[in-house]
Amino acid sequence: MPEPYPRPVDEAFEAVRREIASRAPEIDIDPTMARVQRVLELLGDPHRAYRTVHITGTNGKSSTARMIERLVREHGLRTGRFTSPHLTSVTERISVDGEPLSQERFVEVFEDVAPYIGVVDRESQEQGGPRLSFFEVLTVMAFAAFADAPVDVAVVEVGMGGTWDSTNVVDGEVAVITPVALDHERWLGSTVEEIATEKAGIIKDGATAVIAEQTDAALGPILEGAEKVGAHLVREGIDLEVVDRRIAVGGQLVDLRTPAGVYTEIFVPLHGAHQAHNALLALAATEALITGGRALGAEIVEAGFADVEVPGRLELVRTSPTVLVDVAHNPAGAEALVDALEESFNLERVVAVVAVMADKDAEGLLSVLEPAVAEIVVTRNSSERSADPEDLAEVAREVFGEERVHVAARLDEALQVATDLAEADNTSSTGLGSGVLVTGSVVTVADTRILVGRG
Repeated sequence: MPEPYPRPVDEAFEAVRREIASRAPEIDIDPTMARVQRVLELLGDPHRAYRTVHITGTNGKSSTARMIERLVREHGLRTGRFTSPHLTSVTERISVDGEPLSQERFVEVFEDVAPYIGVVDRESQEQGGPRLSFFEVLTVMAFAAFADAPVDVAVVEVGMGGTWDSTNVVDGEVAVITPVALDHERWLGSTVEEIATEKAGIIKDGATAVIAEQTDAALGPILEGAEKVGAHLVREGIDLEVVDRRIAVGGQLVDLRTPAGVYTEIFVPLHGAHQAHNALLALAATEALITGGRALGAEIVEAGFADVEVPGRLELVRTSPTVLVDVAHNPAGAEALVDALEESFNLERVVAVVAVMADKDAEGLLSVLEPAVAEIVVTRNSSERSADPEDLAEVAREVFGEERVHVAARLDEALQVATDLAEADNTSSTGLGSGVLVTGSVVTVADTRILVGRG
């Protein structure tokens, strides 16, 4: 029965959030697209109502997705963007025209699709299977919201892998594969070759595949997958190149070469060489989608990139002392972080705050951070999957040595310890000063942004 009085929006949203969160989490994988396909079929296949760019890879997916969406929107097209995970609110995952769904709209979309999800939940359970998972429900919601808007183009980031990811129901006209490295080995495979094979599964018949520079181990399976479906390849290192990049206030100026020509003096408000390479992929993908590979208008490209926002990627969240946050959670991400930190921030001494998930390669990540960090404070984040601080400290002492490692039971305490250590060292005669770097997980960054009033 309908409720006698409408609930406040925040109460209704919280009820929906709890219902979705009660389902199997993103790490509880049942590798099939069948449930999502069935719900979408009942809904009339909303994911076929718009053009799609599909993005996979190990690192850089969300940044690249945000750049593509912004460039497409600058052409006057309506856009949908589906990315994961979120920093502060689950609503961030589903955006229309660059804005996350409001809580009210999020509730409306869920209520629209809930009866169909219920049908498929029952069908699956009757056959001994699970209900739709947390991520599967959000996938259905995103595709329904985009059709209802309606959008012209959806930019869709995979949840994990590619071949069996629930987003792979879409027929992406353009597939983008960012650099592939070891991550999520439990589900995707223990080698880079296996992981790359899974990720190449998003490349569809006759699509354009925009491929980042890859290791030999990753490149082989990707090229093989693309050849099987007759994809048109646009490869970094052959067709694409970051010709030049220069540090600028708030980001960098880049010169980017695509098959259509060279775009010069493009301001990208993000730090690090990796973001220049993400911008290159985004530009090539947008060319393929909008013009079939011809050059885009210089003013459109400049305006689109200049307006890109990617929270949590070497983001300055506080000054005095400098506090930076970055979502790096694997060794490859940490390498990009360290390079960008040393290049873009003039800090003489860095104190790191690190909390990682228990299933991640903590030793690999800490080993990459070690040369760039003077001292480290290990802690935990708000996730149940967070590694125990004492266990993490044991690993950290092997990498950093006993004297450089501090332990805090909670993230707020760790941030205070690191801030005190940084401020104590900010008397340097060089004037370069000290700073705090918080990293190790998306959840760690999200928690920190809330603590400093950025959430």
